[in-house]
Amino acid sequence: MRAGAGAATILASVIDPRLLRDDPDRIRAAQDKRGLSSDVVDRALAADTSRRTAIAEFERQRAEQKQLGKLIPKAQGDEKADLLARTKTLAAGVKSAEADQAAAEQEWREALLAIPNPAADEAPAGGEDDYVVLSEHGTKRDFEAEGFTPRDHVDLGRILGAIDIERGAKVSGSRFYYLTGVGADLELALVNMAMDQARAAGFTPMIPPALVRPRAMEGTGFLGQAADDVYRIEGQDTYLVGTSEVPLAAYHSDEILDAATLPRRYVAFSPCFRKEAGSHGKDTRGIFRVHWFDKVEMFTYTTLEDAAAEHERLLGWEQEWLDKLELAYRVIDVAAGDLGLSAQRKFDCEAWIPTQGRYRELTSTSNCTDFQTRRLDIRGRFPAAEGADGQGEVAPIATLNGTLTAIPRTIVALLETHQQADGSVRVPAALQPYLQGRTVIEPVAPIGG
Repeated sequence: MRAGAGAATILASVIDPRLLRDDPDRIRAAQDKRGLSSDVVDRALAADTSRRTAIAEFERQRAEQKQLGKLIPKAQGDEKADLLARTKTLAAGVKSAEADQAAAEQEWREALLAIPNPAADEAPAGGEDDYVVLSEHGTKRDFEAEGFTPRDHVDLGRILGAIDIERGAKVSGSRFYYLTGVGADLELALVNMAMDQARAAGFTPMIPPALVRPRAMEGTGFLGQAADDVYRIEGQDTYLVGTSEVPLAAYHSDEILDAATLPRRYVAFSPCFRKEAGSHGKDTRGIFRVHWFDKVEMFTYTTLEDAAAEHERLLGWEQEWLDKLELAYRVIDVAAGDLGLSAQRKFDCEAWIPTQGRYRELTSTSNCTDFQTRRLDIRGRFPAAEGADGQGEVAPIATLNGTLTAIPRTIVALLETHQQADGSVRVPAALQPYLQGRTVIEPVAPIGG
């Protein structure tokens, strides 16, 4: 039987419960690797014991209640009165046992939901600064050798008539903006180019809803450690998504997919909304860190056995994209303590931002293994073994996601990397057909104005 098969019948929406019961030290070690307390493991194990005890007690009393129910029609006189009295008392006990069972189930579920996907053995231990650089690509421009000081994207956006931050703040507040003129054209060009690349790689284009119900958000792990960054619509019990990963993961919720149709690859264009909680004082200038942005996201359903290989493929498509944009970038293996709740392993592609003098995240790709599919009750039906009877085995499958382009950050990297001394910006060859054939974006405002 495949690893984890049948666990969804115990309780969909969790890590594999058998892993917790059979190898709790592995989960404790995984918590330690993320820099998290392992107390949640003890809480989950205690809740599981209480849950099993409550189930057994409920079933015992319910069985006795059923047995008495069979005896009453045959009884007479005092015997019947005694049986009826016992039944009444037992009914109260059954009701109480049922409530105890429900409470124990809830405690068990909440404990399991608090446990992140165990990080891959290959993922570096530690926190945000403990990543490992896997490779570097492209050449950082030497602006000093070229004889001019590079402008940041805010100044370039003004000169080109591409970005209006002041009016964005006036209308919507801080961390909002308008893309204007060639800036709007640039977004549409990037989106169309990204969708074409993904379509050529076999992805099915999608435009998913940007509002989802709580189960979709919880099922993908965004109501755990990332809950403070999520916008909730009061009075409607819905959430604005911070990534189209959420509606794409929930697309096949409560479904059994034919394993012969895997991998299923989707690519979505969608708006994304993030509170950016905890980012006070970070990236306050410009459009690098904002509350709303558009994004093209790749998403895959595949087998657990193929998940690691698919993760490498998603990374390859991201690198292909950055190479087309002629950006200098590096690939990092994100440390366990910096992984999201659902990710087992994550690779980030970080582009060189000239005016910041450092690499910044532009894309990321995560292998979520069966963490999201268990929570959303998505399984695969695999062929029966040769000579076996039946329709085949139903078992968990994996999900993976990968950003192809997050528009504002991509625009930041493009403008700053390809700027010229006169304030114009060279357009990479691959992008030119999507930008009305432009080879250069020319200034429309005085450079010093």
